[in-house]
Amino acid sequence: QVHLVESGGGLVQAGGSLRLSCAASGRTFSGYDMGWFRQAPGKEREVVGTISWNAARTLYSDSVKGRFTISRDNAKNTVYLQMNSLKPEDTAVYYCAARLSVPGAGYGYWGQGTQVTVSS
Repeated sequence: QVHLVESGGGLVQAGGSLRLSCAASGRTFSGYDMGWFRQAPGKEREVVGTISWNAARTLYSDSVKGRFTISRDNAKNTVYLQMNSLKPEDTAVYYCAARLSVPGAGYGYWGQGTQVTVSS
């Protein structure tokens, strides 16, 4: 079992920055790939980006590429989402999720989410 807790959300003006954190407890954190997802009101949940267990590989959605950066500190069991140049369309509840770093594994562990609101 992996327990995930996000923090760092809030209200920010367009063009501003926020850094989200996701603290993990339970199983060995370094054995999990991590992802950040978001869901805006009335929309489906979408992937923001992912990071492999050893941070060797990161992937981003086209909508955030060049503005958002995912990183992780396995010693602190924490993954981060640095969000710069925020836009009103980035407003959403942001979730972190974990999956075992094995072929075919899905994101089976989710945090409770943290609200990010970007004002224009």
